[in-house]
Amino acid sequence: MATDETLAAIAAEIEACQQCELFRAARLGVSGTGNPHAEVMLIGEAPSGYDDRTGAPFSGPTGGFLDELLALAGLRRAETYLTNVVKHRTPEARSPLPSEIAACAPYLTRQIAAVRPILIVTLGRFAAARFFRGASMTALHGQAKRVEGRVVLAMYNPAAGLHREELRQVIVDDFTRALPAALSEARRLAASGQADGDGDAPPQQLSLF
Repeated sequence: MATDETLAAIAAEIEACQQCELFRAARLGVSGTGNPHAEVMLIGEAPSGYDDRTGAPFSGPTGGFLDELLALAGLRRAETYLTNVVKHRTPEARSPLPSEIAACAPYLTRQIAAVRPILIVTLGRFAAARFFRGASMTALHGQAKRVEGRVVLAMYNPAAGLHREELRQVIVDDFTRALPAALSEARRLAASGQADGDGDAPPQQLSLF
């Protein structure tokens, strides 16, 4: 099955999913959008109210800010693939529960396998927790490591920069410096045949600067 067909099939499953209670209050399942063959996959936390109405992740003001940030990194939204760890909106925009993240985890695993990005960018602590264990975003942001041949970069969610002025410049700096550096390293590994899940080595911290 072609990648776009695989992603469409996953999206249909998400739309009909009742694995947790989130579907009851949500309007739409929010699977993912973007380039099905993207080098870069960005993984957020949960759909916003805007996403719940459009069916697309990172809609509304957060999406506009993300577009500005991607431009700083020399990227366009259409070049990337965007998704979340949780596929339905959480009530009152609360943090996703462990059970909800676990219910959606197989969908995310299949999306990663279908797109085969060389760089995964986690946006927010719940997305980072899938790959980085036991550290705060204060310590993690801008940090990258290799996981099964892919480079994974931890970043703050752009929404944090809209709600907390003290984080806005931190986020801008990470998109300006850390993301391009991580993508450059991911491309180097891909060119040497060490990317896209080919490596069997344990997770390895990367020094990008």
